[in-house]
Amino acid sequence: MADTLVAGTAVTAVPRVPRSIRCAAHAAALTLVPTGLWRVAIAFGWDSGFTEENLSPDNFPSTESFYLIGLSLLAEALGLLTLGLVHRWGEEFPHWVPALGGRRIPVPAAVIPASLGAALVTLITVSGAFNWNDADNMGAAGSPDGFHYWLMTACYLPLLAWGPLLAVVTAAYYLRRRPGRCR
Repeated sequence: MADTLVAGTAVTAVPRVPRSIRCAAHAAALTLVPTGLWRVAIAFGWDSGFTEENLSPDNFPSTESFYLIGLSLLAEALGLLTLGLVHRWGEEFPHWVPALGGRRIPVPAAVIPASLGAALVTLITVSGAFNWNDADNMGAAGSPDGFHYWLMTACYLPLLAWGPLLAVVTAAYYLRRRPGRCR
């Protein structure tokens, strides 16, 4: 690996990111798209099959639409952060950042939050999958049934892959950038 000069200090270039890890990072970000589209459709008044008061199509669009759209945007933004684990902006602060621009991002600053996120997302989604048809979830009165049930299930199913994909990409990031790595 060649040394380069960044902000006055020599920095050893990190190995290239394998294509499989790049694909896993993009897949992780894409796992959130179906649920986001499902929520946005509800926010604009689509009949999702819910008859219970809060998610009834009669309540949308409304001020509650901002919550559903905001939740979708926040989730996708968090998913897109996975891409930083395979791109330069996840290894080095952009030059426009005052005082930090051009400096390397410390490995723990990326690995710790990403690892916690992967564990938390996996716990939440797996727990949600095991409880999907419980009486206080999709088994509740007023929940979608038939086509709407299966469509909602299909939209939420990809979320099960988000945590494991994030974990794989995080581990690859750590292995590629870990301190003391043989150079």
